[in-house]
Parts: sequence; structure tokens; C-alpha cells
Amino acid sequence: MSQPIRFYHRNAIREITDAPVTRTVLQYLREDARCTGTKEGCAEGDCGACTVVIGERNEAGGVSFKAVNACIQFLPTLDGKGLFTVEDLRQPDGGLHPVQEAMVECHGSQCGFCTPGFVMSMWSMYEKHGHEHVCANRTVPDRAEIANALTGNLCRCTGYRPIVDAAERMFQLPAPKAPVDVKALAEKLATLERGETFHYEFNGQTFDAPRTIDALAKIKADAPTTRILAGSTDIGLWVTKMMRDLGHIVYVGQVTEMQKVETNDDWIEIGAGVTVEGAYAELAKQYPELTEMWLRFASLPIRNAGTLGGNVANGSPIGDSMPGLIALGARVVLRGGDVERELPLEDLYVAYQKKDMAEHEFVVGLKVPARNEARRHFTFRTYKISKRFDSDISAVCAAFSFVADGDTIREPRIAFGGMAATPKRATHAEAALADADWHEATAQAAMIALAKDYEPLTDMRATSGYRLEAAKNTLYRFWLETRPNDPLQKSALDVRAVEAAGATA
Repeated sequence: MSQPIRFYHRNAIREITDAPVTRTVLQYLREDARCTGTKEGCAEGDCGACTVVIGERNEAGGVSFKAVNACIQFLPTLDGKGLFTVEDLRQPDGGLHPVQEAMVECHGSQCGFCTPGFVMSMWSMYEKHGHEHVCANRTVPDRAEIANALTGNLCRCTGYRPIVDAAERMFQLPAPKAPVDVKALAEKLATLERGETFHYEFNGQTFDAPRTIDALAKIKADAPTTRILAGSTDIGLWVTKMMRDLGHIVYVGQVTEMQKVETNDDWIEIGAGVTVEGAYAELAKQYPELTEMWLRFASLPIRNAGTLGGNVANGSPIGDSMPGLIALGARVVLRGGDVERELPLEDLYVAYQKKDMAEHEFVVGLKVPARNEARRHFTFRTYKISKRFDSDISAVCAAFSFVADGDTIREPRIAFGGMAATPKRATHAEAALADADWHEATAQAAMIALAKDYEPLTDMRATSGYRLEAAKNTLYRFWLETRPNDPLQKSALDVRAVEAAGATA
């Protein structure tokens, strides 16, 4: 029997029974709730005009807030959560919240279309840090953290500097007269929690949100064509841009076992439902070389919604997570019915949009080798080449690793995205490196071998020739950064760092 969608919004519990399964949160806000502060700009999660904040109960009994794009999130995924928009920042006396007041003081708004989205990204950061940081003389977010939090918000008017200024200023202003009562909110959200699968129906379509892997496996076994939905950062566009009918949907965002990250001496185990932001935060603890890829993977709202398991299951040849994971030696865990199996991640991808998965199977999680004592001589780098530095799809994504045995290379692994129909290892280049001394001639031999590994396509992002040359250049950069004698620091090779140094010289 169909159950109502229940969530907290505008100081009350809302129950929805008559919305299409793929109705977006943005459509609900503007057309049903008449909260028109949230805007539609791109309808694909790229511009940030639709940014809202979702509140979810966490393991500590509090509430975690995260900014997401309302234009590609489906309404049933709100079940059990809290929804906050720019209208919620209005103070009881009609005054402005410190976030809004700072935008006014710093002239952070001109035409104003994008402003509500910026304000909500800033409010999420404000709630994360809290005004008490200033009162206790603690460090507020620096401009780099602020810029990262705002990567998903585009503005054609202000040039961003006054908006970043406002994000700094908001922590210096008096606290809001009516701050969010997190304890009370957590108690309200607790009343919405479900112990069993949430089942919603509308016009012949169903939306199921199971709580366990076993329940998810049964749904897929009984109806293998049921569409799995995770963060909606890809599937959402199938609806908003392609007008596709998704059929029956099963949502993995409430499967407890798939939200966990567990690290032991051998593995970093990441559930398929863990967000990209959460997964990379854990991976970067042991592999800080992933930090730039983490921040450039997408905007923060996309990383807050999208899942690492979803990116892997999607298997796009230009997905940014796979090359790095493959170079690290990651394994993927699959489940179909009562049977669970695992395989090297690179073996999952058979051909373009084809994977070694039966229709009823799904990704349970990933296992990444831990950086333990056995990996003390492990060398690893990732590189992303795209037209736009932030929030852009890669033309070429590269990852390299090996175990150093003195000056000799052992167990080389090279993987690229954007160079073939699937994320693919460079076996000829690896052969050129294996058991060779790490000299410039070795790197150049591997660069030449890349032409045997890849015949990339020409498309809107890059030509075939550009891609192959860029792939060779990333391998040469890897050599420059990791050569045994006088390795170059990233700051000596990074274009942005070199430009910044030149500007201050």
C-alpha cells in the first residue's frame, strides 16, 4: 500500500500523496509550496540557482546539513528529512539572517537571480561552523574553504569577490535572533524515521526506499528492471533534460549498510550509498594525493548528493572516480539475490555502457587497499584536464601508481578516463615501466607505448590528438613529480600556482 512522503518544511511536517514519483524538489517548492525564492537556472545541477539545504539526523543524534541542487532531486527522496530554503532564513521580526545581512553589506547581489542559491550554500557553511567560532576566537573558514563551498553557484554579475567577502563577514555579525533549534529538529525528524521499506505509488509508478541490503536485493530479484536511484546527479537529468520515463524506482539512500565507511589494516571499505564528499574525505586521509581530484570532481552540492558507488555503477568513460580507484587497486562488491561477489574494478567494465553485471545485480560497495606498512613505498598521483577548472567534465583523467623498490618500479598501474569507451588500464605503458629503473628514458618509453593502449575519440571536449598528447604529458608530469633525484613540487608544475607566484612577484 502506498505511503505518504513525509518531511519537515516551513516549521511543520508535510505529507505528500499526489506527486509524480519523479517530481523534483524544485517543482514542489515553486509550484506547490509557493516558495519561489528558489530559482531554476539550468535544470541540471550546474548553476546553483536552485540550491537548498537538506537536514538529516546523524549517528550522534544531531542534524547534518548539506547543500544540494533541488532541480534534480526527486521529491520522494525527502522522506524522513528536513528541507530548508531561503524563506526559512527570515527572522521573526522580519529582519535578515547574518548570511543575508552580510550579502547586503558587501554588495554581493546585483540582479539577484542567483542570490538565494548562494545564500543557502553560505547558510549550510554557517550552520556547519556556527557563529560561536567567532565568540570563542576560533578560526572561521578561510577563503579557500569558502570558494570550495561556493563552487556550485554561478553568478554573471558580481565577479564573486564580494560574495566571498560576505561569506567571511557573516561570521562576524551578531547571531541570528532565531537560530535553528537543532535538538528540536532532530526530535521531529526522529518521528519520521521508518523501520521498514518506504513504498510510494503514483499513476502506476512506484518508489521504494528499503532499509536493508536484503530488502534491496529482493526488490531487484523480483523485478530486475527496477531502476536504482542513488544521488540523482545523473538520473535526474534523464528526467529534466530527456523527459524519460524511469519506470519503477528503488532508492538506496536509506539502506543503512550502504552508508558506512569502515577502515581496517587492509581495506578502506566504502558503501555504495556513501556520498562522493564523504567517500573522498575518507580516502584522502590515507591518500592525500586525491585531494585536488576530490575538490575538482564536481561542485559541493553535487558531491553532497552523488555517491561514489553510483559513479562506479554508471561506468561512464569520463567518470572521474574510476581511474584513481583502479590505480589504487580497488575492488567492487556486487550483490544479486543472495549471492555476493567481488572483482577488480577495471574488470567491471566490458564495453561502452556495458558491465559485468546481471540485470538483478547491484553495487554494494568498494574496497580500496589501505595504505599500510606493505604500501610504505607506494607512489600515486591523479590528474584532471578540463576546459573549466571547477565543475567541469574531464577531457582526460589520469592516474598512476607503482611500488618503489629503490629506483626500480614494481607493480605499475596506469588508468585513464576519456581515452576509451570505458575507464581503462594502459597495459602497454605498464609493461614499459614494470621492473625498469625510474629514469626519464623509462617515462618516455611508456609515453610512446600509450599510443598502443588508446585510440581516443574526437568530441566537443577535445580532439583525439589532443587527448593522446595530454595523456603523454600527464605521464611525463608524473615522472617529474616522482623521479628519484630532485623531484619537482606540485607548485613548480601547477599552472595556477605558477600564475599566482608570477602575479605576486
